[in-house]
Amino acid sequence: MSHGLVGLVTALNVALMMATMFLVGRARARFQIKAPAMSGHPDFERVVRVQMNTIEATLMFLPSLWLFALGLNTLWAGVLGLIWLFGRILFMVGYAKAADKRGLGFIIAFAANGVLLLGAFWGLLRQAL
Repeated sequence: MSHGLVGLVTALNVALMMATMFLVGRARARFQIKAPAMSGHPDFERVVRVQMNTIEATLMFLPSLWLFALGLNTLWAGVLGLIWLFGRILFMVGYAKAADKRGLGFIIAFAANGVLLLGAFWGLLRQAL
């Protein structure tokens, strides 16, 4: 089966990381926070946390996505990847408003990544045995 959907999800993840980078730059200008400062206005700090959390989550997500695709099923990897992206976008929008509004997006993305990781283990163990 083609890896097109998984590749698309990967490209969308890169676009999401670029969007968080843009939002941090915009917040720096808005709140006049000069690099390399990472603190200042609470609204700026939340945008920075979104960027850092997205990078941290991506480090776990991409290997899980591709290992699930290679070991189990590319279609379901792509679908779960889209769910993960939806959760991360929800996280980003919620966290930018207020720290206590990030929960639902976090749970959705975390659950999707958990399924991807478990599926990766299952598929790769099946292939190894």
